[in-house]
Amino acid sequence: MKTVNHTSATEMTGSALKRTSRLGFWSAVLTVLCAVSAFALGITTPPRSGPFCLSACITYPYTDAAAFVPGDYLWMYPGILLCLTFFVLMTCIRYYTTEADKKLFSQIGLSFALISAALITMDYFIQLSVIQPSLLKGETEGLSLFSQYNPHGIFIALEDLGYVMMSFALLFLSAVFVKRARVEGAIRWLFIVSPVVSIGALIGLSLLYGRNLEYRYEVAVLTINWITLIVGGVLLAVLFKQTT
Repeated sequence: MKTVNHTSATEMTGSALKRTSRLGFWSAVLTVLCAVSAFALGITTPPRSGPFCLSACITYPYTDAAAFVPGDYLWMYPGILLCLTFFVLMTCIRYYTTEADKKLFSQIGLSFALISAALITMDYFIQLSVIQPSLLKGETEGLSLFSQYNPHGIFIALEDLGYVMMSFALLFLSAVFVKRARVEGAIRWLFIVSPVVSIGALIGLSLLYGRNLEYRYEVAVLTINWITLIVGGVLLAVLFKQTT
């Protein structure tokens, strides 16, 4: 009877791992597609204000931004989807490991991933469902603090915080992967190096620009994390495909 139970438990574990890997594969693929889309739309959207704006810049209270709706907001749609697929992918990584000493770190990483997804999704959804229609209807009183064009506004602050939480999520989830497997080793180092660079950029840019940091760090952390999700998503898709 004990042998039968042990076999049954093993089969259930193997079946659960396959289901996790299948979901992990498709969430990795979707994460790559969303990250590529957000990145492509983001870099083709010209800066309208702040330190990187070169011409025809809008200034406080940023009410002239109505002329750029909806074009300047398109990148947020794949950005929201990216947060959702990212969280599903991180959940699959959490359940990919059965080793007790890795579960603690993976659970901490998943918690950071949840915070990240919640912050960024809320931040982008407010822009799409509140700021856009308010600009088009001329209801602009008090919007300047929430506008994405405000280089030191609430939008930038929440976005920065959300992507910092994403960096911590990747760092802790790197503990799931081992160095002895080539693909896992590549993912591990990617998930370690990317957060270190991201946090290092925050410290360095903050020391360099101080109160004039504005959206410089936003550009840096978006670039770092989106590239990480593109490369990491491809590697994770390969890894999960091998397990299905």
